[in-house]
Amino acid sequence: MKYNVLGKTGLEVSEIAFGAEWYVERPFCEVEEIIRYCEDMGINFLDCWMSEPTVRTNLGRAIKESRDKWIIQGHIGATWQDNQYVRTRDIKKVKEAFDDLMTRLQIESLDFGMIHYVDELSDYEEIMSGEFMDYVMDLKSRKIIKHIGLSTHNTDIALLAVNNPEIELLMFSINPAYDMFPSTGTLEDYRDDDKYDGLAGLDSKRAELYQICEDNQIPITVMKGYASGKLFDENESPFGVALTPVQCIHYALSQKGVCSIFVGVENIDEMAEAVKYEDASESEKDYRDILANAPKHSFEGKCMYCGHCAPCSSGIDIAMLIKLFDLARIHDDVPSSVSEHYNNLTYNASHCIACGECEDRCPFNVKIVDIMLDAYDLFTQ
Repeated sequence: MKYNVLGKTGLEVSEIAFGAEWYVERPFCEVEEIIRYCEDMGINFLDCWMSEPTVRTNLGRAIKESRDKWIIQGHIGATWQDNQYVRTRDIKKVKEAFDDLMTRLQIESLDFGMIHYVDELSDYEEIMSGEFMDYVMDLKSRKIIKHIGLSTHNTDIALLAVNNPEIELLMFSINPAYDMFPSTGTLEDYRDDDKYDGLAGLDSKRAELYQICEDNQIPITVMKGYASGKLFDENESPFGVALTPVQCIHYALSQKGVCSIFVGVENIDEMAEAVKYEDASESEKDYRDILANAPKHSFEGKCMYCGHCAPCSSGIDIAMLIKLFDLARIHDDVPSSVSEHYNNLTYNASHCIACGECEDRCPFNVKIVDIMLDAYDLFTQ
């Protein structure tokens, strides 16, 4: 198992992590079984957003004797009301639910207190300026939570969060389908096949988000890496082709800033499929040809920054240069930080000799030479 450091926190976590969502209302023996399996496989990162009491109790019992092996994300704002999950900002209910989480997990401190599921700007602003954030900061000051994180599916909210000095970790939904989407405050948009019409390639704001996280050491933990399993079925996949768990995991972990992916599984066999990633060959991991040739919503002609175009005969880091170009062109004026990155490249677009060898190697048939000309114009204007 490979481990990555979570930004400035210094905590080392397994790149494959356990999202326990599908163990709600399961008997303790099954929860204990998956926890022991994860420990045997070297998985040390656990997310518990669920407010359902049984799974909290079972997880607490299962990790009681091995608590020091686990780094835990627990969510603040996920409550259990009238026997169902309710996301709320009602501070009384928030406090009751968080106390319940700590009691049932049988822990005195939580590694990451996650501000739960913030997908709308008004919600974010209310949280950050009100008693909810006061409560979170109080938990941190009392060392009940060690670090503050935030979970969202909305790129605009994610960008606000990673520029907030109080937020030390971002939990974000990443997979090839969702990465085509512009910012949305409605998770259901991602599940609506009709909403994918006309979409192709990595959304530029998402590329910007991942780069900011990489530059500022704000770690990303991934949720929805399988798109709730839709990517495994060619009839359900927005691409019209099926991907494997290994390919989905590789896609997520290949994005800038990503440290770990929480996989949602229903049994040990499904977790074993995820863990196969650690010993998978490059061909087993490779998702690029599938996405480039997908019958629907192909990434054809869209740079995925995969680096298959290398080596450049002029020494240009093509993938990085195109990423900087994509980040720059979504703004009215080139941001100074992006311009600085470009100017610090050893070789830039002015060094391109238009030989076209990179285009022959690109699995997505990107018109790289044309992009070099456009990048030269943009960064020298």
